[in-house]
Amino acid sequence: MDFDFPIIVLEQTDSTSRYLSSLCEEQHDQLGLFTTVRAEFQSAGKGQRGNSWESEAGKNLTFSFVLYPESLPAKRQFVISQVVSLGIVQVLQSYQADGFSVKWPNDIYYLDKKICGILIEVYLQGMNLGRCVCGVGININQDYFLSDAPNPISLCQIVGREVNREELLQQVLSEIRKLYLQLLGGGEQVVIELSDLYFQHLYRKEGYYRYKDAQGEFMAKLVKVGLDGRLFLEDKERLLRSYLFKEVQYII
Repeated sequence: MDFDFPIIVLEQTDSTSRYLSSLCEEQHDQLGLFTTVRAEFQSAGKGQRGNSWESEAGKNLTFSFVLYPESLPAKRQFVISQVVSLGIVQVLQSYQADGFSVKWPNDIYYLDKKICGILIEVYLQGMNLGRCVCGVGININQDYFLSDAPNPISLCQIVGREVNREELLQQVLSEIRKLYLQLLGGGEQVVIELSDLYFQHLYRKEGYYRYKDAQGEFMAKLVKVGLDGRLFLEDKERLLRSYLFKEVQYII
C-alpha cells in the first residue's frame, strides 16, 4: 500500500536538517513521523567529517526526514543509519542492478564513486533514542561537478537518462519506512538481521584494500561491523583492528 508522506518543498534553504529540526522544536516533537523537507537548492548541506555537499539547483535530491524510534536503546543508534542506507541502496539497485554499495558508515557508492551522502542527527531521551533527523543528498540528474570532491557521480550518468526525482524520493521513503517498521516491530533479532543485510551490501567487503589511520596507511580486509557501528579490519599481519567513526579512512 502506498503511503502519503508529508513533504515540505522549499526552493532554497541553508540546510534541510536544520529547517526540519527547527520545526520539530517549534512543535515539541509532535511533527508527524517521516515528515520530510526537500529543497531545490541547499546552500550549506553537510556530510561526514564536516565536508560540504555539492548539489546543482533543481537537479538532485536534498532532503531530511524525522523519525522517533523511542523504543530503541541509545546503544542501538547505528541501526537507524543502517536502515536509511539500506533503504536507499536497495532503491538505487532497482535502477541499475550491479555496482551500488554502502561505504561504511553510510555513504552510498557506485563502484568507486560517491552518489549519496547521509548525515543523521540523533537526540537521546534518557537511555533510549528520541528524535532522529536524517539528512540525505543523492546525485540524480547532475551532468558534471565543479567542486574538488574526488569522486562524485549521479544516477543519470549511470543509467544514461534523466530520472524522475519525485518518484525516486517516494520510493526511497517507502523502502526506508518498510525497514523502519520491521525494526520497531522485531526487537533485537531484527537488529541483528539488519546488521547482516548491511554487511552484505558493504563497499569492498571482500579482499584487501588500502586504509589510513592515525599511524599511517596499511592494507586490510573487512571482517565485520559491530552492532554499535564499529568497523573491524584484519591487516596483512592478521592483526584485528577496530575503529569508531572518523578513526580510519578508505584510500580510494
